Amino acid sequence: MTLALTPRLAQFAAVARHEHVTRAAHELGIPQSSLSRALARLEEDLGVALFARHGRSLTLTTAGHTFLASAERALAAVGQAAETVRSDVDPATGKVAFGFLHTLGWETVPSLLRAFRADHPRVRFSLVQNYGEAMLDRLRAGELDLCLTSPVPDSADLVGRRLDEQRLRLVVPDDHRLARRKRVRLAEAAEESFVTLEKGYGMRRILDSLCAQAGFRPRIAFEGEEAETIRGLVAAGLGVALLPPPAIPRPGVRELTVTAPRAVREIGLAWLAGRPDTPPVAAFKKFLLGRRGRLLRAEPQPPLEER
Repeated sequence: MTLALTPRLAQFAAVARHEHVTRAAHELGIPQSSLSRALARLEEDLGVALFARHGRSLTLTTAGHTFLASAERALAAVGQAAETVRSDVDPATGKVAFGFLHTLGWETVPSLLRAFRADHPRVRFSLVQNYGEAMLDRLRAGELDLCLTSPVPDSADLVGRRLDEQRLRLVVPDDHRLARRKRVRLAEAAEESFVTLEKGYGMRRILDSLCAQAGFRPRIAFEGEEAETIRGLVAAGLGVALLPPPAIPRPGVRELTVTAPRAVREIGLAWLAGRPDTPPVAAFKKFLLGRRGRLLRAEPQPPLEER
């Protein structure tokens, strides 16, 4: 019944405003007979008289006044929603709902947005930081347009494009037995306690996979949700961690290059398959895909002797 009522709200409001069917029909650009029938169906659906008839003129009944107040609020809400939708898809001033990993939020994403807005200064962004699986769920729910995630999704309902890869480091306390080393094989940390991200995070899956390749299963001492918190726990001597490089060097830890197995994570762009892009989303997607191989260029580089 709600869907049947919706198209007639504007017609009802016009008649209430003019208190005359002919004048309201002229404003709406429809035949008077069509408007009269629509009003009759509306009153029949509601089971109440909205108007008192006085020849060609009409006045609202008590029920009509009550219904008009709600109808006007509903029409205003629909009008505002339509304006918001039009604004969001405007090529110059539209909005992009963009998700990204917490570890990309310090330097990479701000640099990307600054570069994109040099040519699109009025495009607006709704930014979401989360772990990979949660962002993919939000893509599927239509809450995000694009997201930077790891690993690159391999799913029929999503499109994933590899953009870059990020070297991972073994992070140890600065008084650790390995702290004076520049390079280390992951197997050398087999007896260590690890501080890591919770299950469901891409970095946790990468840790488990790389440790398996190195011939051991990591002993987990602490689990967290944010990389810099993990570094803090390492600095406190509570374990070691496998992490991407920090945006700002953290005191109390050393970041060691892992020589074996190859410790990297892929960073990819994902979006919902088959979903049409608005102009601002299409522009930002093209920009990100154009950064393939240099997405992480702004990140800190290791000293020359470590490359």
